[in-house]
Order: sequence, then structure tokens, then C-alpha cells
Amino acid sequence: MSFDTLAVPLSICAAVAAACWVLSLLTREYSWVDRLWSILPVVYVGWFAWAAGASDARLTLMAVLIATWGTRLTFNFARKGGYAPGGEDYRWTELRQRISPALFQVFNLVFICAIQNALLLAIALPAWVARQHAGQPLGALDAVAAVVLTLFIAGETMADEQQWRFQSDKRTRQARGETVEPGFVTTGLFRYSRHPNFFCEQAIWWSLYLFAVAASGRWLNAALVGPVALTALFQGSTNLTEQLSARKYPAYTDYRKRTSRLIPWWPASV
Repeated sequence: MSFDTLAVPLSICAAVAAACWVLSLLTREYSWVDRLWSILPVVYVGWFAWAAGASDARLTLMAVLIATWGTRLTFNFARKGGYAPGGEDYRWTELRQRISPALFQVFNLVFICAIQNALLLAIALPAWVARQHAGQPLGALDAVAAVVLTLFIAGETMADEQQWRFQSDKRTRQARGETVEPGFVTTGLFRYSRHPNFFCEQAIWWSLYLFAVAASGRWLNAALVGPVALTALFQGSTNLTEQLSARKYPAYTDYRKRTSRLIPWWPASV
């Protein structure tokens, strides 16, 4: 495996980061990376599979699984209005109110545009490692990775659907003048985790990492940086999400006491 195979995604990553920054300055919207979140990893994994001549079974399997993930997540993001003008993540609006305009622009360039784009390439690195070891036969660990990754895609799909149906019903009822209490979903998977979709999203990329282990025979390899960095990112974003939810919904405090933050678990008795 030569560095040239990685040079193409690195070039794409740098170009997209620059484009996201320019677009954010022109439009004053800061969710351009969010709009590419479900697309770029599909491109990167697909590139590594193609670079192997589209003949490596492991890379082909990885590309199909991540394409499935990307298609589903893109659909969910689109139906929530994420691609529409003004479809900015509400957390960026909140952050702009907390820090100075100059500091936010530094944050925009360094974190939103540069670091998040680098992360989207990093979580695709299991395919790079697998490309380095192309030709290795599929084994038991590949089967485990494929099964658990599929299960987590299904879990994320279920959580997003439950949240979508709740929010759609909430909007309908509020339009009729009804009061919806609590104003957030607490049933289905959300009975066992406050953020089951976040949990599944992180688990998907840890599952993809198993393919790199299966290909290389090493638990410590370059692909580890992706899921580790993604997990760290979700800790911060989840903290902000929880702060905003607790401020908006008085009942959220009790929900936090009885429901696991991330890993699904039986509700506690309060």
C-alpha cells in the first residue's frame, strides 16, 4: 500500500474543509460539515475499495455496509430539513451566543471545518488499513464485525424513526393548541438510553474498526484514531445537548436520573 492511495482522500478532505469554511463565511451558516457527515465516509471507504480493484471481499463488504449507513443517515438528515437553507444545527446557534464573534470564527475554522472534516476521514481509516492488507481472507472477526455493524445501523434507524414520529406528532398536537408533556421522547429505545442514536453511531465505527483488526491481525493500528476521536467528540456534543434539553424541559432532570446517558440499560427506580 503506497501513500498515494491515501493522498486522494487527504486532498478531498483538505478541499472540502476549505470549501466548508468559505461557504460558512458567505452564508453565515455553520452546518456545512453536518450536511456532508453521511456522505464523505462513504466516498472514502468506497475509494479504498475501488483502489483494491473492487475485488477484495473485505473492502467490498465494508463499502456496502457504510453505503447503507450513509444512505439511511442522509435520508434522516434530509427529512429533518438539514439540507434546506437555514437548516443549521441549533447547537452552533447556542455556542455563538456564549462566546465572542471572533472566538467563534476561530472555532469555526479550526474545529467545525478542519477537525470535523479530518475526523470524517479518520473514521474511514479501517478501510485504508484493510487496503494495506488486501487479499487476506475473511474470517470469524469479519463476520462478527458485519453482524454487529448491521445491528447498530438497525438500532440507529429505529431510534431516529422513534424520534421522528414523536416530533411529528408533537408538532401536530401543538398546532391544535395541545400541551405535550414531556416535550421529549422517553419511550421505545429512549426508555433505556437518553441518546440511543448517539450510542449506535459511535458503535458503528467501532464495529468498522474490527475489520481493520481482522485484516491486519493487530488490535493497535492506525485505524484506532477514528473511533477514539469520534467517541471524544460525542462526549462534548452530548454534554451540550443535555444542557440545552435540561434548560428547555423541566422534566428532563428526572429523565436523566432514571435513564442511562448513552449505553442502553434498564431504567432506574426514582
